[in-house]
Amino acid sequence: MTLGYIGLGKMGHNMVERLVEKGHTVTAYDPDADARARATTVGATVVEQLADVLVGTPGARTVWLMVPHAVVDAVVEELLPHLAEGDTVIDGGNSNYRETMRRAEMLAARGIHMLDVGTSGGPEGARTGACLMIGGPRDAYERHAALLRDIAAPDAYGYMGPSGAGHFVKMVHNGIEYGMMQAIAEGFAVMKAAPFDVNLTEVARVYNHRSVIESRLIAWLERAYRTHGEDLADISGRVSHSGEGLWTVQTAQELGVDVPVIADSLRFRERSQQHPSYTGQVVSALRGQFGGHPVARTDEEN
Repeated sequence: MTLGYIGLGKMGHNMVERLVEKGHTVTAYDPDADARARATTVGATVVEQLADVLVGTPGARTVWLMVPHAVVDAVVEELLPHLAEGDTVIDGGNSNYRETMRRAEMLAARGIHMLDVGTSGGPEGARTGACLMIGGPRDAYERHAALLRDIAAPDAYGYMGPSGAGHFVKMVHNGIEYGMMQAIAEGFAVMKAAPFDVNLTEVARVYNHRSVIESRLIAWLERAYRTHGEDLADISGRVSHSGEGLWTVQTAQELGVDVPVIADSLRFRERSQQHPSYTGQVVSALRGQFGGHPVARTDEEN
């Protein structure tokens, strides 16, 4: 397939590399010249103007956005004069589902399709196979099934429902992720404070072999311990949080659903800005492992 691609950060670059490897023709753009240069090394055609990702593409065109949610409107606005009826815009970032519904309605009025693709797996998943939760018109989903299959890990993609459903499901996924990471971090903090010496790296290794809590998160924690040491001395105890954890809690409140675990994990991250802790270091270490987020210990914590 031939497609345009906007956004060449950690996720975008790796996904473009995977797409080219799978035989797709990708014309890519990013405002950062270094990011554009890196994309050429993996076989993408790079343009220096955003709208040029559509130039020379025959027939109905597809453009994939992998940009921060705060700039999606600006990107769509810049693209809009160059889009035509039958084209498809795919938002693979972490947009608020309500904003996605609004954008999809606006584009549909112009005969332009929109798919919202919640993407999980971090930069590693973008390169080796991600998990995709897709919303939008069913026929647009089916037309892009081969593209989505090539981006995803085996059996790791599916249609979630109409416009906004993909980003809604991904939002809740991230809320669940908050709670899971918090429970893991609290448990390992208890073991670190045990009245005898517990080898936390070995615990993580054993947990990840047929225990009930076996998971990629536990595997990433073992990797973090082997990389940084069990004290995680160079990892911050101040945990950043994305919009999606907050959106999950707010949406649950609006729907009348009680989410105490997710809500408390969000409050913990907010409190950690003033009260860093070992629990926070474990959560930060996990974020660094799967998302490549900056998690270095700050001068104030040293």
